[in-house]
Amino acid sequence: MPAYNEEHRLDPTLNAITTYLTENEGRWGTWEVIVADDGSTDGTRNVGALAHPRVRLLTSPRNRGKGHALRLGVAASRGHRVLTTDADLSAPIEELERLDKALSEGNTAAIGSRSVPGADIAHRQHRARELLGRAGNLLIRRTAVPGIRDTQCGFKLFQGDRAREAFRAARLDGWGIDVEVLHHFHRAGWPLAEVPVRWSHRPGSKVGALDYPRVLTDLARIRARSLRPADLLATALFLIMSVALYSGRFFAPSHRYLTDSMQDQNQWEWFFAVTADSVAHLHNPLFTDLQGFPDGVNLMANTVMLGLSVPFTPVTLLFGPAVALSLCMTLGLAATAAAWYRLIVKRVVRRRAAAFVGASLAAFAPPMVSHANAHPNFVILFMIPLIIDRALRLTTGARVVRDGIVLGLMAAYQIFLGEEPLLLASIGMVLFAAAYGAVRRDVARAAWRPLLKGLLIGGAVCLPLVGYALYWQFAGPQSYQGIGHGDNAGNSPLSLLAFAERSLVAGDAQIAGSLSLNPTEQNAFYGWPLVAVAFAIVVRLWEHALVKALAFTTVAAAVLSLGPKIRIPLTDTVYPGPWALLADKPLFDSVIEGRLAMICAPALGMLLALAVDRAAASRNLTSQYLGLLGVTLALLPLIPAPLKSTDRVAVPAFITDGTWKSYVHEGETLVPVPLPDPGAAEALHWQTAAHLGFKLPGGYFNGPWGEDHIGIYGASPRYTSNLLRDVRYTGVAPPIGKEWRTQARQDFAYWKAGALVLAPQPNDGVLRTVLKQLTGQDGKWTGGVWVWDLHRGS
Repeated sequence: MPAYNEEHRLDPTLNAITTYLTENEGRWGTWEVIVADDGSTDGTRNVGALAHPRVRLLTSPRNRGKGHALRLGVAASRGHRVLTTDADLSAPIEELERLDKALSEGNTAAIGSRSVPGADIAHRQHRARELLGRAGNLLIRRTAVPGIRDTQCGFKLFQGDRAREAFRAARLDGWGIDVEVLHHFHRAGWPLAEVPVRWSHRPGSKVGALDYPRVLTDLARIRARSLRPADLLATALFLIMSVALYSGRFFAPSHRYLTDSMQDQNQWEWFFAVTADSVAHLHNPLFTDLQGFPDGVNLMANTVMLGLSVPFTPVTLLFGPAVALSLCMTLGLAATAAAWYRLIVKRVVRRRAAAFVGASLAAFAPPMVSHANAHPNFVILFMIPLIIDRALRLTTGARVVRDGIVLGLMAAYQIFLGEEPLLLASIGMVLFAAAYGAVRRDVARAAWRPLLKGLLIGGAVCLPLVGYALYWQFAGPQSYQGIGHGDNAGNSPLSLLAFAERSLVAGDAQIAGSLSLNPTEQNAFYGWPLVAVAFAIVVRLWEHALVKALAFTTVAAAVLSLGPKIRIPLTDTVYPGPWALLADKPLFDSVIEGRLAMICAPALGMLLALAVDRAAASRNLTSQYLGLLGVTLALLPLIPAPLKSTDRVAVPAFITDGTWKSYVHEGETLVPVPLPDPGAAEALHWQTAAHLGFKLPGGYFNGPWGEDHIGIYGASPRYTSNLLRDVRYTGVAPPIGKEWRTQARQDFAYWKAGALVLAPQPNDGVLRTVLKQLTGQDGKWTGGVWVWDLHRGS
């Protein structure tokens, strides 16, 4: 019993305990009461009941906290069982019977609880204290002791040896020691029982207002100490791997450009900038007319990743969108690897080294490296493993309502990170569930009802949270109906066996380029050694249901990724693919089907984790050597080289020194020549460098075109924008007559153009001639660009 300044309560408490134990000597056998005085400054050490022959007093020279007193007292105990109780005896000593019964049933600790059915609370605490306690217990359950509703009730019975070990390992001196000790039991796998007790609040509690934040601090310390060194090392290695991948840009993000991102880096920095601007000025974050003027951009229909671009607003405003995007992508990739690692450790293998291998492939597979150039929504996938784990929890039927609610919240957040990755992950989960259910029908029969119920609950939670944003996306201004990617967006069968361009050892840019849409869409490229090793793993471990389900998921996703038409390599033979069944359906019609091969990355990673785990457990050195050698040879060719980067094109002084402000009046736009589009979007960088001070016609985004609102990349074309783009790329200009000048005046008026700006670029001489003919005036060279002031002329 810990005691601090308890001279008025200690005497009746000790008398009640010693009387009860004496009267029940036959029930309890030998016993003693240890009072651990925590440096009391009153008469606690002199109360009469301490003279009882079976009461022992331990003293501390100064007050250090309940935790120190409990550690001192338990260390001095000798009993087969150890009861800890507070000096106010809020739970009567007679409740010891209930706790003892729980230990007799095989538990190592019995926790008196005020929060489980059967508890009887005679006098309650103040409402505010009660609410704080509930909030604290919720946090404790989430961080340290899952499943225990009331960790802070002071009435607990332990097996003596286990108690002495747990308290000896404890380090906290404050109120958090209860959590620390129970966390020790939980990690050790020692069974705990939460037992309802009678309880009555006693006035004079030593818990003050400052003790609540102290307990939070203690929780953080417990959580930090509970981390395994191997887990910390794995996380650190993932971060190092991510920084190495982005090393060409990470250390100078504002001055370096990822070459293979094409125009996507400009686009994504603009997304972060416009989101930060919307948050700072309380604008609608789902729409803007800063580009695509005057029609604007439906930001929800473009993957602006509000789930991260909004939280990163302070970073964007303080350091700029280039730094924010670089930091977000680097940390996000490392977090994704850590999330897969956690899932694999929890669900697949226990050996940390095996889980590290599997998570490394899941997060740094060739498709992930390809998308790391330009698509943070396909790189920052840390929510996907969490969603998978929560769905698996539902199948147990243990806490369906709670897990369903959490799943709904997770899905809602993932929608604001990326809808297409969530769709692909859902396809992968359906494939896995179908395969596992076919192999383990007993599991499927037991799991489908709680899973369905949880999914319905999750949907009911998710839809209200995302409903308005989705309405805006599909029915709001500048929404569109699907977006086509041509009929060749599926993978070639050869791409599944070939190596990606950025593979350090075996990469071949020419081969990879011929088998993919572009450097950011190398969606397969797992290499024939990995495919061969995976096949060997499946054959060797075929008896396991998990292996069968992972194998089916991998093969099915790979076949789906071939697209609606599968062309047999080196022939003209084409067969319909299974993706044809979904290709024209809503949502699926916007998917680049080659990306379905990304589902293979975590599935293959788990197969490798199983193989490494099995090899490490083998006592046969030959099997061990061959297994680890095979995995090494499969992964070695896939190690990625750092992403290519180059010095960034400097923003013209006309923009950076603010000269543009004298040409573009309020309500007008600055018109780069040619207008920004998916092929040339450097003007978006100009705009972010000018802190979004001017608006742009044209742009790089997804928007509608035509009466049917078909999705296209960029703004709806106009005659003048097409003319300027064609001249830029061909160097050939058509004869400019009255009709072209009239059309140009109409387009300039539509764009509310204040000035035309031509930066040095290929064919800029021809462009200058065309602009002079369209406007009837010569351009002015200023700030490193040619400028046509449209207030003076046409």
